[in-house]
Amino acid sequence: MGNLHSVAKALEHVGASRVEVTDDPARVRAADRVVLPGQGAMRDCMAEMRRHGVDAEVREALKGKPLLGICVGMQALLEHSEENNGVDGLGIYPGQVKFFGLDQVENGGKLKVPHMGWNEVWQSQKHPLWDGIADGARFYFVHSYYCAPTEPSLSAGRSRYGIEFCCAIARDNMFAVQFHPEKSSTAGLTLLKNFLNWKP
Repeated sequence: MGNLHSVAKALEHVGASRVEVTDDPARVRAADRVVLPGQGAMRDCMAEMRRHGVDAEVREALKGKPLLGICVGMQALLEHSEENNGVDGLGIYPGQVKFFGLDQVENGGKLKVPHMGWNEVWQSQKHPLWDGIADGARFYFVHSYYCAPTEPSLSAGRSRYGIEFCCAIARDNMFAVQFHPEKSSTAGLTLLKNFLNWKP
């Protein structure tokens, strides 16, 4: 959904020898690592994943392949989203996807939703995908909903927009981010290159 080709081009730019954009479960199964990008409505993203059987392949990939979730691809890994009057995610990790609300205030001014633009990311845990990226580096965000994992140990990164929120999660061979690394200049490309070299 949405940002597939820009993610593929960014991965090629940082050294991926072959990137295939597919909704074919067999091709996902054959991949040596999987990127689950997403943009737009959670309801539509989940419906398409289930229609093509990609949801089952994401579960399979998590049994051993490196997997990178991006934006809605991160949100889909959790149990439930408030978007579209409530949408069930894959339920792989415990947590909810929550709406920022329309009354976010910072420094006395009302914040616009969606949260759109560059924002600092603070690393919650040491992780190979953060290698070469300064704590507090800026990444590009576009989202109205944020992940609230139930288990604090899932959090790999935090940002702030009216409230402090989790913007990266990690566990075993999974790493997922709310921001768009493919649109985040040097820091984003470094994260994508780290993903290509990651051997969890």
